[in-house]
Amino acid sequence: MFFGLDWDKLVLILIVAALLVGPERLPRYAEALARLTVRVREWLSGAKTRVKEELGDDFDDVEWRKLDPRQYDPRRIIRDALLEDAPVPTVQAAAVGTAIAATATTPLAAAYDPERDIPFDSEAT
Repeated sequence: MFFGLDWDKLVLILIVAALLVGPERLPRYAEALARLTVRVREWLSGAKTRVKEELGDDFDDVEWRKLDPRQYDPRRIIRDALLEDAPVPTVQAAAVGTAIAATATTPLAAAYDPERDIPFDSEAT
């Protein structure tokens, strides 16, 4: 639930608190708690109406789901990226066979020529 408390622990704490407070003070504390709850609800509704007044008509047009910070969870982003149907490049069998044959017949020592210039890609650097 919250703070590592389950319902059974919370009920036990409430029973012990009721016994410590006693039957003569318990109604006053319950009434104070009820007033506090009502006051907090009024404060929250007032804050909501004030935000609506200050934002005007655009308040209803806001897509609140896009502003949810939970959508930026890295695990969710990676999962969504992996589940996307990305286009898979198709390779023709003849091209693959030719590439394999070309690399298999050319030894590595024969491919290196110290006299030849090293290729330079100006866009890569």
